[in-house]
Amino acid sequence: MKARIKFRKYGVMRFIGHLDVMRYFQKAMRRAEIPIAFTGGYSPHMIMSFAQPLGVGVTSDGEYLDIELKEDIDPGQAIRQLNEVMVEGMEVVGFNRIPDDKKSSGMTIVAAASYRVTLLKSARSADVTRAFPDSWESKIKEFLNQKHIVVLKRTKRSEAEVDIRPMIYQMHLEEDGIHLFLAAGSEQNLKPDLVMRAFTEYIKEESNGVPFHYHRVDVYARKPKEAEDSEDHCKFISLGEMEAFVNI
Repeated sequence: MKARIKFRKYGVMRFIGHLDVMRYFQKAMRRAEIPIAFTGGYSPHMIMSFAQPLGVGVTSDGEYLDIELKEDIDPGQAIRQLNEVMVEGMEVVGFNRIPDDKKSSGMTIVAAASYRVTLLKSARSADVTRAFPDSWESKIKEFLNQKHIVVLKRTKRSEAEVDIRPMIYQMHLEEDGIHLFLAAGSEQNLKPDLVMRAFTEYIKEESNGVPFHYHRVDVYARKPKEAEDSEDHCKFISLGEMEAFVNI
């Protein structure tokens, strides 16, 4: 039996890296007495996997963790037990049973992610923001009208020039910030800071001098072909909406 947990990450916990988040949830599962299953062998470990790692410094309202259970548990009860042992900055907001097959795992099906980018008054605080210049709305449209947006993408092992334009599904300015809808997952993965770096270079502003805060709104899987609509954003569905998700 498998289950998907949806959680938020905010406040000071945004500075905790992915490996530490994994260790944190291992301890939380024990303290909350969730009947999670373990692998066999000489060194058993909890069977869990995260849909999409979150970068350090990024907050989120839509993170997903898949676990395997050794016995059934009421979803509402699981949410309550987990939140009783959560620290400030981590909150479980959903718990849902999912199919047992590997094709349904969050790590496998992630295809996109949505973000909200805010402009900060100072890099010292992610809470104090300022309005974007009015001219940025038209500049974003010009930026997206480019046929190609080639950037230098660096990894731990290499660096290469990549055209990121096909991976930007949406980018627009609203009152609460710049909203991005980007490719994510194992096949294609575009981080919001890379998009904003390319944009600030396009409008001839130094990205290091423009402090942004990145907030992940949700993570998405691709809909079956027969369920897709014509618009890019209608080709995807939130991992939390794929089943009858139990929310608090």
